[in-house]
Amino acid sequence: MELSIESLSKESFLTFLENEANIRMDGFLESAIAVAEEVHEGVNREDGISSFLNTHIWPVAKNVTVHYRRNNKPITTVEIASAVLHDVLEDNDRILNLYETRSYGFDAYLRYQFGSRVLNVLHTLKTPTLDSYGNKASKKDIEQERFQHYCAHLANADYDLKCIKLIDRVNNMKFIEYTASTNKKPVVYTKIKRYLLEAEDFYLAYTMLQPRMPDLYKELRGLYEQLRSYYLEQTLSLPQAQ
Repeated sequence: MELSIESLSKESFLTFLENEANIRMDGFLESAIAVAEEVHEGVNREDGISSFLNTHIWPVAKNVTVHYRRNNKPITTVEIASAVLHDVLEDNDRILNLYETRSYGFDAYLRYQFGSRVLNVLHTLKTPTLDSYGNKASKKDIEQERFQHYCAHLANADYDLKCIKLIDRVNNMKFIEYTASTNKKPVVYTKIKRYLLEAEDFYLAYTMLQPRMPDLYKELRGLYEQLRSYYLEQTLSLPQAQ
């Protein structure tokens, strides 16, 4: 099966919002898009080619909007802005460089510009650094503890945040399978293995916790089975270490 990735330009994203989702653009959403562009411009994904904005940020924000419409959930530019901004806290070095002249810091800027609700979504979605867990027996122990804490926060999340996280995960799983099929690097298989374990340990069950998201369960389950089959097929064919 030939795999492809979802790619969406900013212009196509804006056209979708206006013509299909009937979302009226306002200054709030325009500011969110500008910040996302500032942070993610020029950043590529695992394949080293695909634009992070075009294959992740705009598609995730679009698919969050589609999900709300399909499930008859009210959506405003606040929810869409949260989706657009969902990864801006992940690239710490770039953020520090961009905002070093703002003495009040990036958090304060985001709170001022977008409010506490959006900032809370961004902080809950941000993966904590390993350094924040102190000295443990091994890196594996630290990673497991971090994942447990992260899942505990997500488990209590409201509909807006949960929807963004699951659609973000769907996008990442699709992209890593595409990358593996076109660029067979060991690091890609390591990431696939992590995605599979995290789906088994949390994300599949997460879709069934309240508020339930059965459509995302179906999509995530299908991706999990597809990725697992691909992973087993490919890793069994790799040369074994002597």
